[in-house]
Amino acid sequence: MAASGFYDPRFERIFPTHASVGANGVLSVGGCELPALTAEYGTPLYVVDEQGLRERMRAYKQGLTARRPNSQVAFASKSFPVLAAYAVAASEGLALDVAGAGELLLALESGADPELIHLHGNAKSQEELVLAVDSGIGAIVIDGEADVERLDALLTRPQDVLVRIIPGVDPNVPKAVSTGGKKSKFGLPIPQAKALIEKLEAHPFINVKGLHLHIGSQVLEVEPFERAVAAVRELGEFDVYNIGGGLGVNYNVKHDAPTLDEYLDAITAAAERVLPASSQLIIEPGRSLVARSGMTAYRVNNVKETGATFVAVDGGLADQMNVALMNMEFTPIVADRANQTPDTVAQLVGRQCESGDLLVDQAQLASPKTGDTIVLAATGAYGYTLSNNYNGALKPAVVFCRNGESRLAVRRQTYAEFLGPHVGPSEVSWAE
Repeated sequence: MAASGFYDPRFERIFPTHASVGANGVLSVGGCELPALTAEYGTPLYVVDEQGLRERMRAYKQGLTARRPNSQVAFASKSFPVLAAYAVAASEGLALDVAGAGELLLALESGADPELIHLHGNAKSQEELVLAVDSGIGAIVIDGEADVERLDALLTRPQDVLVRIIPGVDPNVPKAVSTGGKKSKFGLPIPQAKALIEKLEAHPFINVKGLHLHIGSQVLEVEPFERAVAAVRELGEFDVYNIGGGLGVNYNVKHDAPTLDEYLDAITAAAERVLPASSQLIIEPGRSLVARSGMTAYRVNNVKETGATFVAVDGGLADQMNVALMNMEFTPIVADRANQTPDTVAQLVGRQCESGDLLVDQAQLASPKTGDTIVLAATGAYGYTLSNNYNGALKPAVVFCRNGESRLAVRRQTYAEFLGPHVGPSEVSWAE
């Protein structure tokens, strides 16, 4: 048994840094027992190891700065767009990367310095650009001519921008999370980017500070990142190079993601070879920043034996859509008996009305039964982001745990809030 109490010592690199199993076999995170948390806040429940999250942010910031002093780490907030996460990132000295008006509003509401906010997206609206400019954010990432046309009509003072390029690097990741290949919808091929930059040289307000690129997500090797950095050399010298994020994480014992040190060594060495020594290097970690610190807790609604053993929980596609979209293979555990070796192989399924609502195929569980708390590890990235109301499910609460205390970060959606946007019979008669 592992020192932290898990029945499998390999789980120590998958579950949150401050997760442990007590003598009673119960899983805790940040000093808070999971079954007690679910009793207090309900299920499904997103649970965050706040101290682990902060430590990961510090490791990123300190590690990059030590290797390249003129650098910046920006939290790719689409991975976990929770106000508390923005505030924690800002308090740890990170910049904030946003990809829409809602994320921008969360970043501003968190108290972050607008100068440390970057806006990108391949189809920005006029309203988003107005909000960004009026808020005085630090940089807008230009994705193409449409952004330039809108900014040209909008700006009355200088605005720093980065031009997003397509580096032509297609990492070995699922198509849904690959963004750097030649047919990517994001950014411009290098010849087009070069022409646009030349066109903007004389613009009175659009100030091209540098380049932006991103190759994809859940990348489990460092070589593609090195190629992406090398791709910018033919565009000339700039003050800023934002090379995106994408470092993968360990979702199960089969994964062997590069360590943070290996990743930072590779990208800074590539930057040293290619980029001007005085330029600023920016990276945008999302998944690798927040995934491990988060878990999702469920209550078992039933266990049945038919063509297979099915363990059905009170969540599913509504709170873990990325299982279907991104082929995630999560690690489950019975939080009530986390020190016990599994004796059951089951299909861990959700309650949404789709056969594809399969949280874990061939899940190994310790004597699962109705009422148990089952946890999926490393769900801190994109679980909350993609939560929805499938079959009328309510969006879950989010709770941060640290030093034995839990703090509610997002309230569970109520049925009144679920019904609120709908125009009902008190306003319009739909029976006629």
